[in-house]
Order: sequence, then C-alpha cells, then structure tokens
Amino acid sequence: MSEYAIQITARERAELLEVTRPADPLGPVEVCGRTLATVVSPGTELASAYVAEEGFPRGLGYAAVMEIEEVGAEVRGLVPGQWVFCIAGHRSFHRLPATEVVPVPEGLDPGVAAFCRLMGVTMSTLVTTTARPPDLVLVMGLGIIGNLGAQVFRRCGYRVVACDPSEARRALAEAAGIRPVLPAAPVDDPEVCGQVSLVLECSGHEAAALAGCRMARERGEVVLVGVPWRRYTDLTAHALLDAVFHKYAVLRSGWEWEVPRHTMPFQRGSLFANYAAALEWLKTGEVKVDGLYEKASPAEAQTVYRALMEGTWPALTAVFDWTRV
Repeated sequence: MSEYAIQITARERAELLEVTRPADPLGPVEVCGRTLATVVSPGTELASAYVAEEGFPRGLGYAAVMEIEEVGAEVRGLVPGQWVFCIAGHRSFHRLPATEVVPVPEGLDPGVAAFCRLMGVTMSTLVTTTARPPDLVLVMGLGIIGNLGAQVFRRCGYRVVACDPSEARRALAEAAGIRPVLPAAPVDDPEVCGQVSLVLECSGHEAAALAGCRMARERGEVVLVGVPWRRYTDLTAHALLDAVFHKYAVLRSGWEWEVPRHTMPFQRGSLFANYAAALEWLKTGEVKVDGLYEKASPAEAQTVYRALMEGTWPALTAVFDWTRV
C-alpha cells in the first residue's frame, strides 16, 4: 500500500514523495495508523535537514498525531479509532511500539496536540532545574520553543520575564499572557538583573547566552536550550567565562533527552509524562497555541520550508494537515 512522506531531496528542496507501507504483520506490542497532523520544529528541521549539503533523500519531522487503525495482540488500553501522539516524522502512516504513544485528550485538535512535543523541550529543564516557584525565570528568544517555554513556566507558578528583538514575536508572547515581554534582557533593571534563578536561552545566540549569565543571580542556572547553529558575533570565550565565574553561575545544556523516555526508579520525571501533562494543558487552554502556527497541506512542504527559512511564513511554525493527502 502506498503512503507519502515529506523528504528533503536536495539542499533547500522539500518534496512529498510516495513511500511503501511495511508489508509484514503488525507485531504483538505495536500499533499503526494514519497520520492526522505533524508540526514543524523550524530551528531543528531547517538547520539539520533543509539546508543540508548531502545525504539525500532524507526524512525529517518531530511530532505527529495519528488515528490508530490496528493494535497488536498484546496491546492493552489502546483501540482502533483512538488518536495518539507520537515522536515521528512527516509521514502519512506510522507504526511503532505501543509504549511510544500518548493518548490525545478527547476533543483536542490533532494539530494542536502535536505541540506537546515542542513543549517537552523546555519541560526537560523544568524537571531538572533547581529553581522552584515563585522564582524568577528569564526566557530569551521567543520563537516557538521559547514562547511555549515561557507559557509552561508561567503555568507552573514561576515569575516569567521574556525578551526577543522581534516586535511580532513579542506581540505573540503577550497575546499568550506573558508579561513583561521586552526587546532585550533588562540589564539596567535592578529588580530583574542579578535576581534571575533560571535563564532559558532559546535563541542559540552567543550574545544572549552572555547576557543571560549577567542576568542570573549568584548560583543561578543558564540553560542553553537553543542550538548555536552558527556564529553571530565576535564575542570571546573570556567574556562568557568571566560572567560565569563572577556569578558562580551554572551554565549547562538544555538537552531534552537528559530526562528518560519513561518513568524509571530513582529518576525524576520522564519525557512521556511531560507529553501527557502538556496535552492536558493544551486541552484546558493553560498553554495556548492560537496564532502561533498556520496549517498547510503536506504537498506545500517546499513553500512552507522556504518561507520559514526566509522569515516570510505568517506564523512561528506550520502544521501539516495529513487529511488533505
């Protein structure tokens, strides 16, 4: 049976290609089904796949919601017709172990549900940080990850200050209830500068990382969530090291996979518990994605990725609607 997948077939070229559905029987602990929606993680997908120089064709994708068509003989608690979230790419069909899906709350739009994966990026920091509500959190960079991260930490009782040089991104954050939202880190505000327990650096910009270290309180954490895909400035390592040393700051990676996939003895939290919580917050409206995305057909993938790369897409990200295929 033919299915479809978005593939990068050359540098800056995305196509919807026909692929073959696996023909072997479903395993006893597997589920499979047709995709309803997938969401684009712009930073990762553009930098690691769309502008790649080699290795074509290559698949890409981050998060999917599918409708179960079949379950294995030993699967319990999941049934055909049920909507589930999974970590998966931009494909019309998915097949994976039942342990790797999370049920979507009834009534939640599949395109909205897929955002639980992007929320999970900063929720790993939420699980691992030493900061506790009502500590002050500074979110730097209000792309889709930073916007959702600011909402997540605000929902959990932290005091949140956010900043981004883009007026449009600041407006989206304010519409989501984030206050205050500033053009840059308020280094001259003594009520914030030196008082921040946790900095979520979501831009991948080295100047932001340095500013975050200067904003942190003594022994505050600066977590590098945004990937530094390229160099933006001529700042030296000395400037960063000086700020870390004199603030006794904890500068660390925001690697989301630091948290185990599933609950384990003697370990705090898990990725899939985070996704389940995120789905509930999306359902209740405690985290909002209104205005943060535009839907598109998978056949429009080239238009979507090109516009995201050039900054002309009318939202922070895109959701591919696979019911249009």
